[in-house]
Amino acid sequence: MIIDVHTHLNNYDESTAKPVEKTRDELLETMQRNGVDYALVLTSYKVNKHRPSVSKVLEVTENYPNLGVIAGVSYIGYKERDLRELADFLRDGRVKGLKLYPGYEPFYPYDPRCRVLYDLALEFDVPVMIHTGDTYAKSAKLRYAHPLNVDDVAVDFPELKLVVCHLGNPWIRDCMEVVYKNTHAHADISGLVLGDFTSKYQKFMHKQLKEMILFAGDPNYLLYGTDWPISSMESYVKFMKSLKLAPALKELIYWRNAASLFKIHLPGAAHSANLSGN
Repeated sequence: MIIDVHTHLNNYDESTAKPVEKTRDELLETMQRNGVDYALVLTSYKVNKHRPSVSKVLEVTENYPNLGVIAGVSYIGYKERDLRELADFLRDGRVKGLKLYPGYEPFYPYDPRCRVLYDLALEFDVPVMIHTGDTYAKSAKLRYAHPLNVDDVAVDFPELKLVVCHLGNPWIRDCMEVVYKNTHAHADISGLVLGDFTSKYQKFMHKQLKEMILFAGDPNYLLYGTDWPISSMESYVKFMKSLKLAPALKELIYWRNAASLFKIHLPGAAHSANLSGN
C-alpha cells in the first residue's frame, strides 16, 4: 500500500495552457504505473488559469475514490466567505486538511491571522500542512519557511495536527527537533528534489532520513509524499525501495501514518494489516 500525501494539479509550465482534467489524468496514470494506491491533491495559495481553485479540484476529483483534496489557503487573500466555504467542505468531508504556504507568501505560520484557520482545523479534526524549507519560486522569502517556526504553532495549539512539509529541507535537523518535541507534529518527505534523484543526492538523503529516525524515534510522524509533478514519482518510489528500513517501518511511512492522520480508508488495508501481524 502506498499513500502519496503531497501532489498537485497545478500547471507549472505556464508557457502552455493545460486543462486541469488532463493533469488529473496524468496523475492517475502515474499513480497506476508506480503502484500508488491513493494521493492527496494540494491546491495552491493562489487561483489563476494555471492554479485551479479548491472547488475546481474537488469537481474534477470527486468521482475518483483514490484521490483526496487538501485546501490551500492564501494568508494574504482569504476572506470571510472563503472561511465559510472551507467550513462547508470540511463539514461534508470533501476536504481532508488545510495547507499554508509561508515563504511563498510573506508571513510566519504563528501570525495571529492564521489562528482562525487553526481553530477551523481543530473544530473538524483535520491536519494543517505547512510549507517549510526550499522554495520552487525564486521570489519566495526563506526566513518565513524555516521549520522552527512551526514549533510556535505546535506550542500554542497543542492538539492541532501539523505536517512540516519537505522535512524543512535544508534545515532537516531543525525539523527533527520539531517532530520529536511536539506530539502532534508530523513531516512529509516530499519535494526533496526537482525531477529525479541523482545517485549522490539519494545517498545524502538516505543519511538524513536515517539520522532523523534515530533522533526522533520510530517514524510514526513521517509521511510519504512526492510533490508530483515537480518531483518524479518514479524516482521517489525507487528512493524509498533503496532505504534499508525494516518492513514495518516502511509500512508506517508508506501508508499507515497517512491513513490514520488524514482518516483515509483504503480497500485492502485491513488485509495488509493482517498479513503484517498487526
